[in-house]
Amino acid sequence: MTDESTSAKRSDSDEHATDVHEAAPGSVDKGVVDRPEPDQKPEPPAATWLPDAITTFASIVLALLVGAVLIALSDEAAVESLGYVFSYPQDFFYFAGQAIWDSYSSLVSGSVGSIDAIGITLVRAAPLICAGLGVTLAFRAGLFNIGAQGQLVVGALFAGYVGFTWDLPPGLHLVAAILAGMIGGALWGATAGFLKARTGAHEVITTIMLNYLATRFLLIYLLSKDAFQRPGSDNAQSPRPADSARFPEIGNVHLGVLVAIAAAIVVWWLIERSTFGFELRAVGANADAARTAGMSPARVYTMAMLLAGLLAGLAATMNVLGKGDSLSPGVAGSIGFDAITVALLGRATPLGTVLAGLLFGALSVGGTAMQASAGTPKELGDVLQALIVLFVAAPALVRGIIRLRAQGGGATVMAKGWGS
Repeated sequence: MTDESTSAKRSDSDEHATDVHEAAPGSVDKGVVDRPEPDQKPEPPAATWLPDAITTFASIVLALLVGAVLIALSDEAAVESLGYVFSYPQDFFYFAGQAIWDSYSSLVSGSVGSIDAIGITLVRAAPLICAGLGVTLAFRAGLFNIGAQGQLVVGALFAGYVGFTWDLPPGLHLVAAILAGMIGGALWGATAGFLKARTGAHEVITTIMLNYLATRFLLIYLLSKDAFQRPGSDNAQSPRPADSARFPEIGNVHLGVLVAIAAAIVVWWLIERSTFGFELRAVGANADAARTAGMSPARVYTMAMLLAGLLAGLAATMNVLGKGDSLSPGVAGSIGFDAITVALLGRATPLGTVLAGLLFGALSVGGTAMQASAGTPKELGDVLQALIVLFVAAPALVRGIIRLRAQGGGATVMAKGWGS
């Protein structure tokens, strides 16, 4: 090779290099790779939780707006003014606005308007938070746990029995009763998980049947037996738990509120930081891929439902050992079913579940105050809860109303559809 040809090739190479360096940013055909300038900082990643938070907040606002319309239509003066609304429209807006203001101000003052009201709201929210955390944990494994109600009932039976039959020193008695309630709920929840893991029985079917078995048979049957029957009473009612098995109280707030907050922290750590939490999320995202990676979906299903039942059993102790209620057919109320809506509103995250539990506790307490002060039907609080869940379950509708662009993200895995 001559010196002239070598020099010509070097010249072509230098020219090509010059073309590369002078190419416009973003050009692809010349193989140019865009690199940030030395002083250019990379853009921070977009917060994936922000669209969900905005949608949830908008759902609450929309529910309150629809609730305001219902309040106006339930007010007699406002409805009467509709008869001459075209002549004096100001009358309708005055009466409707007055009714809405009275109702919502009563709702706020009754739930968070004083120290006592805040205490009652926290006590009412504690079992919702615990049971909601159980539903959340099952959601993250791809399971739809409808059985929180039955797990609550069994947990209440275990905790109540230890509370009014065992004779232990204060403190130790409380711990024993709490553990008994958690064990009872865990056994009931693990039953559904085991059936799912070993036989493929859908958890929706099994938890519904277990709910029926616990509330319509087990509770009623046991309350008719001498071991659970209150002496001298013909009602289906047990003795009250001993004082040594009650949560300590400060004012009108008992220790169960702090237990519920601690449970939320533990569940957050379990889901986000532990090895089991990684397996839980992996199985919830794709069970087949998790199995290929060496995980055991059967074990995760069983453990997830066991822990969900354990949390529901802990929620049961809030009622039985917190308020000192005796066991009766209505001991669990509708906490187990409300917990599903709490978990849905909380987007299956521990923090969201805590906030949703507080909101639903406030709506429950405020609904009573709204009825007493403003004469608004107490059922309106239940309607507001249903509307919130309805809007949360239809994020595309809410985003369309507030014109929020749908974005990717949403790493939270909710329960899969029927037949999964």
